[in-house]
Amino acid sequence: MTLNVAIAGASGYAGGEILRLLLNHPAYISGDLTIGALTGGSNAGQSLGDLMPHLPQLRDRRLVDTNKDTLAGHDVVFLGLPHGFSAEIAQQLGPDTIVIDCAADFRLKNKADWEKFYGSEHAGTWAYGIPEMPGHREQIKNTNRVAVPGCFPTGATLAALPAVAKQLVEPTLNVVSITGVSGAGKKASVAMLGAETMGNAKAYNTAGKHRHTPEITQNLAEVTDKQVSVSFTPVLAPMPRGILTTITAPLISDEDPHAIYAEFYKDEPFVHVLPVGEQPQTKNVVGSNSVHIQVEANPDAGVLLVTSAIDNLTKGTAGAAVQCMNLTVGYHETAGLPLTGLAP
Repeated sequence: MTLNVAIAGASGYAGGEILRLLLNHPAYISGDLTIGALTGGSNAGQSLGDLMPHLPQLRDRRLVDTNKDTLAGHDVVFLGLPHGFSAEIAQQLGPDTIVIDCAADFRLKNKADWEKFYGSEHAGTWAYGIPEMPGHREQIKNTNRVAVPGCFPTGATLAALPAVAKQLVEPTLNVVSITGVSGAGKKASVAMLGAETMGNAKAYNTAGKHRHTPEITQNLAEVTDKQVSVSFTPVLAPMPRGILTTITAPLISDEDPHAIYAEFYKDEPFVHVLPVGEQPQTKNVVGSNSVHIQVEANPDAGVLLVTSAIDNLTKGTAGAAVQCMNLTVGYHETAGLPLTGLAP
């Protein structure tokens, strides 16, 4: 059976990255996966070749309006829409359609958290799309509705998960994530102009204001009975892609953290615990669906330090979406997903 896939919001960074990955997917190359409707909002009617010349295979395709009629009849629908728009579209698609949402609409379990950080009615909660979290791979395999995680929570969750689950630390975490400008999405914004971002770094949405804070907290609370506290500070850096996350937390164990991390992730194809002394770098994960992690104890300061690097558009968004699609339809989980980064 041929799998027919649609992408809503195909002209955005997430949509474009999903298309890049699908065009290299073995099922697409063999003809077992076809790319159906590509929808846009203000870009409807435009040629994909004009908007995304890096995808020459789809040069002649035109974006259509995002609505029930254009998305109906597909086996898989990826939603790369702004927060708050996914729920309405998803409700109009049949229960047999696999819907993979790259926005935040269905990530949070707590209604109050959603209302506090997003200021609208909570639409519900879907299976959460980090397969590397305990129990989540099976949940994703057995559902037609998947919420792709935020890019910051992906890097932070995978970095902190073994430390919290194996009780290496008190779950009071200080998380700092340095991100490339593509994380802000493909929209006109003075703050994202080259003249504003080049040669500059700045923190934003500080002191608990960032919307990904409750998502990180929610993820880590799944693996501990203790109260989880997260102080999250995002920092904008002058690079197109990548997130470098550092986490410190009070150290309460004298076990070897590197050995524990290596054991925790030994069967995960996309998570690489680096050799002792080697630090993750964003340049080494660009274009890949991989996560690079380093962990080390600082007994003098009484903290554990964990560092992770991801590509925010691949493992942080579109790669996670394709990884979840692979699981829901029965493809090999790594199909179409680059395991290696680009160099130089």
